[in-house]
Amino acid sequence: MKWLITSALLSAAATTAFAGDQYLDETGFAVSGYDVVAYFDLEQSPVGSAQPAAVPGDRSITTEYNGATFAFATEANLETFLSDPERYVPQYDGHCAYGVSRGGKVPGNPNLWRIVDDRLYLNITENVVGFWEEDIPGNITLAEGNWGGIEASPASTNTIPNFSSPAPVN
Repeated sequence: MKWLITSALLSAAATTAFAGDQYLDETGFAVSGYDVVAYFDLEQSPVGSAQPAAVPGDRSITTEYNGATFAFATEANLETFLSDPERYVPQYDGHCAYGVSRGGKVPGNPNLWRIVDDRLYLNITENVVGFWEEDIPGNITLAEGNWGGIEASPASTNTIPNFSSPAPVN
């Protein structure tokens, strides 16, 4: 049993060690200071419709994960995140899912999101969301195939087009 626990801890550490850099915008927070757990409580709009706005995190309720600061709207959401961070962090270290499907790292806009198979995906612009939604499963397959080759490259340093984050609050 002790070996099993040690093996699991080493495996988790290895996974984290090889994670790429989280995308950070001018806020200095992951996901532009929005609460990643809160997405899972929002009602998703049908494909082709705008999603509800992301929930701003609070700058006094934060944790560090994958080299970045994540902000949460409530202590309960922070605790939920801490129980299983991999479930809540956006795929591709917060980079645009469609961009990754095309082989590159570009910023992900926290208000252009979709949860697929219990995973959070972000995209860069409304125009790109249209391309993403034309074939979500196919784009995820392409992104997964590309991610191994680009994950270790530096995070995008580009600004999210036509977006300014008021998050985190307080």
